[in-house]
Amino acid sequence: MAFLEIDQVVKDFGGGAVAVAGVSLAIERGEIFALLGSSGCGKTTLLRMLAGFETPTGGRILLDGQDLAALPPHLRPINMMFQSYALFPHLTVRDNIAFGLKREGRPRAEVAERVEAMLELVQLKPYAGRKPHQLSGGQQQRVALARSLAKRPSLLLLDEPLGALDKKLREETQIELARIIREVGVTCVMVTHDQEEAMTLASRIAVMSEGRLLQVGAPREIYEMPATRFVADFIGNVNLMEGTLEVDEPDHIVVGCADVKHRVGHGISGSCGQPVAIALRPEKIQLTRAAPADTQFNAARVRVQERAYFGAYTVYHLRLASGARLKVSLANTERHGEAPLAIGDEAWAHWSDLAQIVLTQ
Repeated sequence: MAFLEIDQVVKDFGGGAVAVAGVSLAIERGEIFALLGSSGCGKTTLLRMLAGFETPTGGRILLDGQDLAALPPHLRPINMMFQSYALFPHLTVRDNIAFGLKREGRPRAEVAERVEAMLELVQLKPYAGRKPHQLSGGQQQRVALARSLAKRPSLLLLDEPLGALDKKLREETQIELARIIREVGVTCVMVTHDQEEAMTLASRIAVMSEGRLLQVGAPREIYEMPATRFVADFIGNVNLMEGTLEVDEPDHIVVGCADVKHRVGHGISGSCGQPVAIALRPEKIQLTRAAPADTQFNAARVRVQERAYFGAYTVYHLRLASGARLKVSLANTERHGEAPLAIGDEAWAHWSDLAQIVLTQ
């Protein structure tokens, strides 16, 4: 049995508002698991049911074999860290971390020992006497995490843990947060709408939409092998091209789309004439002034419509013959390379036969 087992959990608020529709998950001990989806997909409702703030309409939630249904929030071996951090403004960092332990009536020596260990873990010893308003956003986030971990919960729940930080600080904090959680060894379920955050922190991700799970897998699996059009479009950037399966052999297929014939280096056990979609990530595409050696498959004549320089890479928005758009992301590996394509230039976009993802749903 998994450490955390969510079995056919439903949350129906009535009036046709089903927030969670029969979700089942098995999460192993020590795992960092992310629930990823857009606003209103049901991920936060599911997290609140784990915490005990919402009661499931149906299904079971088992933690280490124990059914949590009858346990109120304060008796569950679970701590939840909120997006706002909810630090007490009148207490110091040390007292914020100690608050939950003191409420439990722990001996003074034990409280002091655990607080010092948490301060060491989150590297905030020099700031132990400060109040929350005297800390940066990243430091406040670490205080909230230390307070959540001080009680040694069996399960840690994170609700948009880095949502209150600006982009640069969020990126800097992601690796540090993952390090702290793994060092403690606590099982963690986090909710986020930020794909990069989920892929950086989590060992596995569940993509949710309209109360249901669409795909569960490791970050690389979700990105490189999305199961549906929704997952492919939601995770990262992607070019989606609708087409028809023209050839399906064990070692390759051919899909005809409006602007290009795709040759993909594997079979799909489909049937000729069936509609499929080709998903092609922008970074898998090459963009050259000269035509590739073979223009019959996996190549298209394009015109540059927009160009955006991001330092490490440049994104090109291209127009195909049918009027469709194609996005290409090229790494800037040289300081003084070939002059970049300008708006209005014609070029060739081309890719290998292992770059595409074939989607049938």
